Amino acid sequence: MATTDKQTKKWTDTLSCRHILNIMVIVGFMFNYMLRVNISIAIVEMTENSTRVENGTITNLSKSRIDETHFNWTSRESNAILGSFFWGYVLTELPGGRMAEIVGARKIFGGGMLMASILTILTPFAAYLNYYVLLILRAALGFFLGATWPAIPPMASKWIPPMERSKFTAHMMASSLGAALTMPVCGYLISTVGWASVFYVTGVIGVVWSVLWFYLIYDSPAQHPRISAEERKEIETKIAEGEGGKAVKPSYVPWKQIFLSAPVWAIVITHACSVFGYFTVINQLPTYMKDILHFDIKANGLWSSLPYLGKYIMAVIASYTADKLRQSGKLTTTATRKIFTAFALLTPGCLMVLQALWGMNAILSVTVFTLSLFFNGAVTAGYLANGLDIAPNFSGTVFGLANTLSSFGGWLSTTIVGFLTSKESVFDTWKYVFWILVFTYTFGAFFYLIFGTGNLQRWNNSDENDGREKELQPLKTKSDNSNDIVHVS
Repeated sequence: MATTDKQTKKWTDTLSCRHILNIMVIVGFMFNYMLRVNISIAIVEMTENSTRVENGTITNLSKSRIDETHFNWTSRESNAILGSFFWGYVLTELPGGRMAEIVGARKIFGGGMLMASILTILTPFAAYLNYYVLLILRAALGFFLGATWPAIPPMASKWIPPMERSKFTAHMMASSLGAALTMPVCGYLISTVGWASVFYVTGVIGVVWSVLWFYLIYDSPAQHPRISAEERKEIETKIAEGEGGKAVKPSYVPWKQIFLSAPVWAIVITHACSVFGYFTVINQLPTYMKDILHFDIKANGLWSSLPYLGKYIMAVIASYTADKLRQSGKLTTTATRKIFTAFALLTPGCLMVLQALWGMNAILSVTVFTLSLFFNGAVTAGYLANGLDIAPNFSGTVFGLANTLSSFGGWLSTTIVGFLTSKESVFDTWKYVFWILVFTYTFGAFFYLIFGTGNLQRWNNSDENDGREKELQPLKTKSDNSNDIVHVS
């Protein structure tokens, strides 16, 4: 018994509750996208008409792989399967963010992941049963995952000091890392075991993570049964300092002020434009590489993963840099958010011009896709963390509103690609997709530059406060604290 207590104490001394939260959020978003994108590569093998051109010879992939059922789905039907996810996803974004503010992110994020994992395990059964059953299941999976993303900002507002929130927001980009790992793993599973194994393996992994989440994670330091008094005091003091004192949260949601807020719409519109580009790549890249670049399924999974690795790396670098610049006082929060947002959207927009002109070149295409998502990862230091700047009390609601509109962009992306390539999937039809991306990236960047801000909005707090917009403050140094003690109730 004494030995067990000593081991437990040593383990908790090494990893604080906030360390564990960071790890679980990173892994959680990896698995979140694993559950979403597994079908993007599996569907290439699931369809009966999957072909590859090699040395002038057309090879039917379904005959060269594991002996299992394949489906005679058209291009539009395949894209409808990918797009059906967003039918459910769009319904729970805004409610999910608000529910996380009320009942806590622990239940919303963990519960959504658990249900999505179970549905993933049932996906092969749905596909064998009926095409429309599969559509419904994918919509239900989107329904549960839709609430997960906007659930995290409310948790960050209780666990993470304001000047460290860019770095925490970067954890959400671990979704890109999950996509990067999922694609080659799925390619290997499909080529050795069959496409159905993709859903069984990823679903079981999601269930295991969900169980750990409910055991290890709590909504705030005050609710955590295993947190030390020192760690709780440190977190709560830093948050109070950064937000300029203990604010009073309104007892109601200021819906009118939110919907009439230009800074909120700067986040919403920019997020929609950025995510439209991201979903176009994440859902359509495997198909583009098969039809245009003629990669087989294993090479497809390997090469398709490169852009997502790049995006996560940039997310970490940009977020760390942004927080350092804000903490040092070299850049205001507003300047930081605008600079990184412009960089993250205008650079991919320029790269898509190259793709639209010379996308038949395989090396150029892989380079463009990789660099586009790499630079787009800087959004974590830009608009993506901005909801926590302007309204930490309603960060889930703001993010839910942004993700709701961006979800329509995901559905629109699959619909546009399905329409443009329904008759013929060749480069001359795909280039229109790339020109659309040029426009959306550019429009989103300039919209945010005009209307975005890092100022805390007056409607974030109740009328008991002075109601002035203000910048979140850098944390005080130890010497400052010795002369100005912050009391946290």
